[in-house]
Amino acid sequence: MLNQRKPNTKQIWRVWIFYMAISTNRSEEKATTQVCPSCDATRFCDCSSMDLSTIPSGLTTDVMGLNLSYNSIDHVRETDLKLGLNLRVLQLQSNQIRTIDKESFIFLGKLEHLDLSNNKLTHLSPIWFRHLFSLQQLNIQGNLYTTLGENPLFSNLKNLRYLHLGNNNSFSAIRKQDFDGITILEQLEIDGQRLRQYESGSLTTVNSINHIIININDVQVLSVMLEDLINSAICVELRNIAFNTANESSLLEPMSHSVMEKLVLKNVLFTDASVIRVLNILRHAKQVLELEVDDSVLQGTGKWHGQIEVNGESAIEVITVQRLAIEQFYLFSELSGVENLLGNITKTTVINTNVFLVPCNISKHFSSLLYLDLSENLLADPTLEHSSCDGAWPLLQTFNLSQNSLDDLEMTGRSLSHLKHLTHLDISRNNFGEIPESCQWPENLKYLNISSTQIPKLTTCIPQTLEVLDVSSNNLDDFRLKLPRLKELYVSKNKLKTLPNAPFIPNLIALRISRNKLTSFSKEEFGSFRKMETLDAGDNNFICSCEFLSFIQYQEGIANVLANWPENYICDSPSSVRGQQVKAARLSLFECHRTLAVSLICILVVLVILLIVILGYKLHVIWYMKMTWAWLQAKRKPKKSHNHDFCYDAFVSYSERDSEWVENLMVQELENAIPPFKLCLHKRDFVPGKWITDNIIDSIEKSHKTVFVLSEHFVQSEWCKYELEFSHFRLFDEHNDAAILILLEPIQEQTIPKRFCKLRKIMNTKTYLEWPLDENQQQIFWNNLKTALKSYDVI
Repeated sequence: MLNQRKPNTKQIWRVWIFYMAISTNRSEEKATTQVCPSCDATRFCDCSSMDLSTIPSGLTTDVMGLNLSYNSIDHVRETDLKLGLNLRVLQLQSNQIRTIDKESFIFLGKLEHLDLSNNKLTHLSPIWFRHLFSLQQLNIQGNLYTTLGENPLFSNLKNLRYLHLGNNNSFSAIRKQDFDGITILEQLEIDGQRLRQYESGSLTTVNSINHIIININDVQVLSVMLEDLINSAICVELRNIAFNTANESSLLEPMSHSVMEKLVLKNVLFTDASVIRVLNILRHAKQVLELEVDDSVLQGTGKWHGQIEVNGESAIEVITVQRLAIEQFYLFSELSGVENLLGNITKTTVINTNVFLVPCNISKHFSSLLYLDLSENLLADPTLEHSSCDGAWPLLQTFNLSQNSLDDLEMTGRSLSHLKHLTHLDISRNNFGEIPESCQWPENLKYLNISSTQIPKLTTCIPQTLEVLDVSSNNLDDFRLKLPRLKELYVSKNKLKTLPNAPFIPNLIALRISRNKLTSFSKEEFGSFRKMETLDAGDNNFICSCEFLSFIQYQEGIANVLANWPENYICDSPSSVRGQQVKAARLSLFECHRTLAVSLICILVVLVILLIVILGYKLHVIWYMKMTWAWLQAKRKPKKSHNHDFCYDAFVSYSERDSEWVENLMVQELENAIPPFKLCLHKRDFVPGKWITDNIIDSIEKSHKTVFVLSEHFVQSEWCKYELEFSHFRLFDEHNDAAILILLEPIQEQTIPKRFCKLRKIMNTKTYLEWPLDENQQQIFWNNLKTALKSYDVI
């Protein structure tokens, strides 16, 4: 069985190896034919972070920039960049490049920027660079090489100005020929934490280096290197090195007679002893004008008295200290002994260094100081008062005290009031809160920044001399200060609902009022600022009324005044335009002309009502409503049976003008008959005090019959019409013919309203009684009437 298994296993392995080989070739082909999809209008193609294993094909001759960083490219072949004839920028940093073919860059004669940093190159070849005649920037940092090669690497790069080389893992030696061919550099960065060998004279071939960055930790090597830079380096930056003793600091002695103008120390460790030695060296360095210390550590307490040379003054004019960690800053002494180093300093910046006090004696020796930045420290009002004693900083013009521990604005102003030349003061990001009504300030103060200081209200404590005032990020809800000289006002991130009062600040040129509670501003408000050149009112909740939109969209030249227009100007209301840019918002006719629209609606409503009234009159709607009301009233009463005893034989409906005939003839004839008829007359039988309509309804309901004495007068009578209407309802609801029509005089059928359909039908289908003028016929009339009254049966 074992003998049978072995051939099978070998075959399986062969098949697997063959499959993997084919797959690898296919993936390589796929990567080779891949085209970078991200090319912009400037002909720069960004193919970074695409997990490419090779340089993609498809590179065209018009591409000027190619970013292939953060991929997995391990080999640059001769044909990969053959079409890069116009390539100016090639970024290959942070790949896995181990191999570059000799002629890979032969076609890149116009290349100006090449970045090969953070790859895995173990050796460097000058052949790569011999055709790069236009190259100005080269970065080969962070690879695995130990030296720059046996032959001069940069001899053909006559235009090279920026060079970054070395690494922190294996770069160990710099030889004399390494920089041959380079005469001028704007910036040179040497990264070599493991650099232990430097041949003296290696950097002397470079005639001028504007800025050199040296990241090494061997003080001996550094000293030799600085000796070579005496006549070439203008700015020297030292990184990641420790000066623990005075002897180590003494190795910086070459700087004292160099052309260096600026010294930068980043992430450097000092002790009291080494600081004293460095200061003595710098005192003799007459060319050094600027000293910068950043992210460094001082192990000491500042006890330098009597150890710093006092002969002559230092040439240093600018000192910048940022994030200097003094481990025992609370024990730091008064810095006596450094006084002679301060006389020529014009600009001092000490930021985020836990400064809580500047000794008065030190402040007085800053006799030339024009600019002082002590921001992000621990100064409080009492210590500021001590630091700014009489005679301190006599020429100071600009003072930055932002983000300290100040909380008394009146005391702050008083402490600085003797600074007659002070024009710019930044005390932002402190915690002043409520401020008093009056304060003392330097007499020539023009710029004041009290932003982010929790101020709820401004008072006359603010000096009248100001030309620029920044009160952003406070709790202000109005601005009513009179500042006649003010030209720039910054009130962003407050709670203002309107623009400031223009007559109080007549010379205002720039106003920043973004992120407040401003909802709009009128043409008159805007126009009142006659000298306004810049207005930033963005990021407010604008109510886009018609007046506001009409003004801001059509005001000539307003777009040139509004900063961040139109993207930061967004409507908050009305809802129809919420979220839209003010520039593009459009309101409807109703929203813009509300009064006119309401007036038109009212007119339309009146016309509709008038139309309804006319139609109601024409269609007798009132009559139908009255009938409905009568019908509802009648329905609420108990229904009568047909054999119920009525009170009257007939209710007589007649016009008052026909009362003579009714009362003298008809009543006499019927009530005196045998048997007599009992008639209901409104004059005689209506219940006093009862509503007339109720009397009419009750009388008709209590009568067997309703006799209508029709005449022209009847038709014209309103009450007769109502009696006729209710009678019509009774005919309709009870399905009987309880009505008797008497024509007292000839009357046209059309005189009876058309809506009384059943009465008209009765007149058309049944005989009605007509009063004869012939006396011989009158008795027949009475007999017929009596007969009709005796008939109680429902038809």
